[in-house]
This record gives sequence, structure tokens and C-alpha cells, in this order.
Amino acid sequence: MKNEDIWTIEIKSHSGLFNLKLKEIWTYRDLLWLFVRRDVITVYKQTILGPLWFIIQPLLTTLMFSLVFGRIARLSTDGIPPFVFYLAGVTIWSYFSECLNKTSNTFVSNQNIFGKVYFPRIIVPGSIIISTLVRFGVQLGIFLVVWIYYYLQGQVNPNYVAVLLPFIVLIMAISSMGFGMLFSSMTTKYRDLQFLLNFAVQLWMYATPIIYPLSSIPEKYVSLIKLNPITPLVECMRFGFLGNGSFSLGEVFYSFIFAIGVFSLGFFVFSRVEKNFMDTV
Repeated sequence: MKNEDIWTIEIKSHSGLFNLKLKEIWTYRDLLWLFVRRDVITVYKQTILGPLWFIIQPLLTTLMFSLVFGRIARLSTDGIPPFVFYLAGVTIWSYFSECLNKTSNTFVSNQNIFGKVYFPRIIVPGSIIISTLVRFGVQLGIFLVVWIYYYLQGQVNPNYVAVLLPFIVLIMAISSMGFGMLFSSMTTKYRDLQFLLNFAVQLWMYATPIIYPLSSIPEKYVSLIKLNPITPLVECMRFGFLGNGSFSLGEVFYSFIFAIGVFSLGFFVFSRVEKNFMDTV
């Protein structure tokens, strides 16, 4: 009888230009959920307040914004109560920035795991996107509690656009994962980019209408601010839940196309770098 080797996994050095390896990801789904669980549990494992930081951080940030930008700088909020206005922006922006910052460090922070065992590397940034979604869910719950209070007071006027929230979050996830994979690939060679990214994300927030409404921007700069693909998403959320702001389905579609483009670029570079990054890390 002829003996034949039976392989359960075959690793190929070459792959297509854009192969997401969905079959492999499904095979390693248990590992994916293990990473998700690790990311959720270990972040606040040795802290006194633990998961309460999920709630404390956005509330403190919103309080600070309300005090500094609402009371002291007296920036307009388009007639919306400052606390719920800033909380809406903080909630949606926190998800994007958290995903981007964490996925941008995929190769460097996981080099010990990557160097020992094979699994689809995209599982790591994918797990970050999912685990951060847990945190976003908690913070969205806080926002909804605050929003219901102001709704009962008659100070916010929601509309049908609010149902687009899952689509908005999906675009945020695709964009942040794309940017994260791109920066993660580049930081294997140029570590300075990690510091630059942290600084750039902070500047990006001020270039996005988080602490001010789009209507307060001088007309000549509005087009420039709208080039920012996150602007239509923040404005869409505010328009849907608070009833004030700007909303254009075309601008949201622009954000979606931008997200697909940056994800494709990020995945392409990520796939090329994962083959030999251990030689440069």
C-alpha cells in the first residue's frame, strides 16, 4: 500500500494580488475569537476600576470638551446642548482612532507570535476591529442614555438618518483597518512613523467636526473639511440623532469609496510585507 502524506494546511509563498484568504480566516476562527477575548480582557486587567474605564474615559473627555470649548472658548454647537453634542462626536471618533492606533502597531507588537507560528496575519488587525467594537458598544450605550434624556426634554430631534449608524460604523472600521495595516507595514522599517501617527491622529480630530459643527466653518474652507472622509460620517450621526448638522448621501458614499480604496491599498502592502517583515523588525 502506498503511503501518502495527508496535509491539513498548505502554506503557499505566492498569492493573488488581492486575496483576503477568507477560507483560512474561517479555519482559524477560534484563534480570532481568542485574540478578541485577549484584547478585551487584558487592556484593563491590572487596573483598579477595570471595565469602568470604558465609561469613564468618554465621559471625562466630553466634560473637558464641554468646559474648554463650550464654556471657555464658547464654540457654537448649533443650538444642541453641548454635552450631548460633544458626546456624539467623541463616541464615533473614539472608535475610529482606537482602531487606527491599535492596528497600526500589528507587526511590531506581535513579532514574537508571528515569528513562531503560521496563521493568517490579517486575523490580528481583524480581532482589534472586533474587540474595539465591544468598547464602542458600551460607549454607544452611554450616549443613548444621555440622548434619551435630552430627547425627553425636547432638546434634540432625531430622524430616519439615525438608522444609518451601523453603516457608518462599518465605514469607520474599514477605513481604520486600511490605514492601520498601511502604517503597520511601514513601521516595520521606519519606527518614527508610529510617533508621527499618534500626532497625526490628534491633528486629524481637530480637522474633523468633533468639537465644532460644520456650519461654523467659513464657507471657503467647507469644501476642504469635506474632503476629510470622516467628516460626512460624524455629521451624519449628529444629523440622525440630534437633528442638526449636514447630511448628504453622496458624501457618505464618498467616505465608503474612500474606505474601500484605503483598505485595498493597506491590504496589498500588508500582504507583501508579511512575507519578510521578520528580517526587518
